[in-house]
Amino acid sequence: MPRRSVRIGLLQMSYAGSLDQMLDEVEKRIDEAASESVQIVCLQELFATPYPCQEEDHCNFDFAETLEGPSVRRMQALAKRHEMVIVAPIFEKRAAGVYHNTAVVIDWDGSIAGTYRKMHIPDDPLYYEKFYFTPGDLGFRTIQTRYAKLGVGVCWDQWFPEAARLFALAGAEILFYPTAIGWIDGEKEEFGAGQLDAWQTSMRAHAIANGLWLGAPNRVGKEGQVEFWGSSFVVSPRGDVVAQGGDSDEQVLCVDCNLDEIDVVRTHWPFLRDRRIDAYQGLGKRLID
Repeated sequence: MPRRSVRIGLLQMSYAGSLDQMLDEVEKRIDEAASESVQIVCLQELFATPYPCQEEDHCNFDFAETLEGPSVRRMQALAKRHEMVIVAPIFEKRAAGVYHNTAVVIDWDGSIAGTYRKMHIPDDPLYYEKFYFTPGDLGFRTIQTRYAKLGVGVCWDQWFPEAARLFALAGAEILFYPTAIGWIDGEKEEFGAGQLDAWQTSMRAHAIANGLWLGAPNRVGKEGQVEFWGSSFVVSPRGDVVAQGGDSDEQVLCVDCNLDEIDVVRTHWPFLRDRRIDAYQGLGKRLID
């Protein structure tokens, strides 16, 4: 039987200073990805804006745009030009007072294949996302594109095995986790290596437990008190890190993903077969007291 393979690309970038500049820079990188025969490209979290959540400032809501805004329209034109699927995470203004951290999946012909709204919203020092984002209401559904069926989470979602499992059960072949994560000033020397390792290990575990390909693009550069650590990577269904970016350079990470490998891995590591779905009722509780 013919091998079913798809070439993916992760864009690892720093903020260029304005929406127009950022869209121009992303276009150059997508053109570069197209020259490398990439079929699905995933951009980083909130790709067209600075990361706004280091402070609670109402002015930052001005960075938001609708699903019909300039960022999505520009990516639709690029998707159609290159016959490429583009995962474009934006700061979505859904209605007055209702904003989301949203990933828009644009199919090869420029149409919107589906959207995902970030479900898990953090509230940590310099990551005050609960001030800005309403929790997602679309669930962990997969999105069918021309080249593969995708499960798309956003950043904080990447720490939750329940989300990855639900994407897998819904038929995802590739998990994408567009990200904006980095070292806070004063913490890198003591905690930096461990934080980065935990971030990658968590997602490698998702790939292994579910027998899926996984890609996580992260931004680079210094914004405020956060040094984004890049290190974008792609993991095979066996949990192997098959490609990884640097911690400071902008780049396009390109990887061929053999989707037939999913069945091979799952028949050797039959975790989905051996799940005890009759015994997991406790997962619907906050704690089992």
